[in-house]
Amino acid sequence: MDPAWTEAEKREAFDDVSTLAEAMAKLGHGVEPLAVEDGHLASRLGSYDPRSLVVFNWCEELPGLRRSEPEAAAVLERLGFVFTGSPSHVLARSQNKPVIKRVLDGGRIPTPPWAVFEAPRADGWDVFPAIVKAAHEHCSIGISAESVVTTPAELERRVAYILREHGQPALVEEFIDGREFHVAAWGDGRVTVLPPAEMDYVGLTDIHDRLFTYEAKYVRGSRLYETIELRVPAALDGTELTDLEAVVLRAYKATGCRDYGRIDLRLRDGTFYVIDVNPNPDINPETSLTYAAAEAGYSYGEMGSRIVNLAAARHPVFRSAAPPPSRREAPRKPA
Repeated sequence: MDPAWTEAEKREAFDDVSTLAEAMAKLGHGVEPLAVEDGHLASRLGSYDPRSLVVFNWCEELPGLRRSEPEAAAVLERLGFVFTGSPSHVLARSQNKPVIKRVLDGGRIPTPPWAVFEAPRADGWDVFPAIVKAAHEHCSIGISAESVVTTPAELERRVAYILREHGQPALVEEFIDGREFHVAAWGDGRVTVLPPAEMDYVGLTDIHDRLFTYEAKYVRGSRLYETIELRVPAALDGTELTDLEAVVLRAYKATGCRDYGRIDLRLRDGTFYVIDVNPNPDINPETSLTYAAAEAGYSYGEMGSRIVNLAAARHPVFRSAAPPPSRREAPRKPA
């Protein structure tokens, strides 16, 4: 709950947390929401006993500290709390896109060809169309229609923009102009891939529009937000689904995701290319992960319960009693 947010943003965050808390409480969980309102997370947790609870970590950063998502998890680790989701070192690594690309390449997991540039001159790059990203951002920050480039001159201008406006290296990848999938997986040891979601760019024929920008994700009423359709489950034949799940599982495990995560991919000429790995995806009621869980038979509360019980399996007190999630409610599907 960042004090810098607008009142509307604060209400939206509050409503999202309340919705999940109430859904889990109906299943018998004792839930106490705790807002992170500043950078002093450790002091906020001082009165809590790590042996008596599991922390549901739904924190993307500490207020006022950019890219501090890993630090929130690190505080929990230092204080001895068992918490949901990936550990701090995995979250830190996921914010370094070149490192993730090296992990994928090392595991021979398909991912678009790439390079990193720390100066405006993009010498040696000759693959077009290409996409230019900030090397250390997430949530599609820095991604817009101008991110897709088709000439060396456009490439160098966009690289210069990233260096100037974001103060970090530019990651350049071949742009895979194909179908895009956001695929959630969950589990530890035995990992299950949830039904794939497709971001359908129906009607968007301009290559510069065919990407999931910050605007498309978060700006209600914008052209891309209103045009791109979420389809769950994605229409895939048996071979395609098998291939997709295999790549997702390899990427999930290779990058160290724990409890749950989301792998974003694009399909071209029969190959699924990993374009992003998110070990801390959003889980509000209107996200692809939530719809995928519903398609698999989990209500919103049951989804949260399963995530909590995956973490509880690591807890010194609760691990012998963590029950499987119930599946009482019928699946929900996006409109």
